[in-house]
Amino acid sequence: MKLLLTTYILVWPALSLGVLTLLIVALVRDMRAARRNGEGMV
Repeated sequence: MKLLLTTYILVWPALSLGVLTLLIVALVRDMRAARRNGEGMV
């Protein structure tokens, strides 16, 4: 039971890191595309 609880607690930071990485990659792509097209981000 202790191993299951430990695994459950450690999964959430890994998932959060994955989502954060995905958002940062998408933002960088959008910034590069905007700069390439001469547009602003806002």
